[in-house]
Amino acid sequence: MNGSARERVLAAALELFAEHGVSGTSLQMIADRLGVTKAAVYHQFPTKEEIVLAVIDPALARLGPLAEAAESRRTPAARRRAALTGVVDLVVEYRRLSAVLSFDPVVSRLVRRHPAIAAIQRVVALLTGADPDDATRVDVLMVAGGLVLAGTEGNLADLDDETLRRHLLTTAGRTLRLKMSSG
Repeated sequence: MNGSARERVLAAALELFAEHGVSGTSLQMIADRLGVTKAAVYHQFPTKEEIVLAVIDPALARLGPLAEAAESRRTPAARRRAALTGVVDLVVEYRRLSAVLSFDPVVSRLVRRHPAIAAIQRVVALLTGADPDDATRVDVLMVAGGLVLAGTEGNLADLDDETLRRHLLTTAGRTLRLKMSSG
């Protein structure tokens, strides 16, 4: 494998995860897809778990800065809008990744153990606000699930990123009773 061997492994892994799920994808399958030996894949990533982490880390790494930016806003409503906008931007940017990995139990387990779980909890707290009532908690959960599903839904694949972003912000903002700025 050449200088971009890691990227090639990750790209092949993502394709195979989309076809077979994480659990249904082996290192041998990744090697076969690349036309290399399993040892060549092991040279880049000693375990499949490390491949999965390398695939999801770029998105997870964005959550801390997203939370910090939202927390720096002056009002609770501005913090909620900033958090929602940041989450929607992540869903749109990583929609292929979301489609592949969102409901995989292996990925869920890795995310629960990942240091980014604290940032996820901060973002959820920003969206719910302090001492949320039951309706707000349900609304945030439905929005979070809906955003993940929108990122995974093949029927929306024809929407360009900006159109998808605009509709997600409008719908999620309405559900959370937030006035979102247009544009």
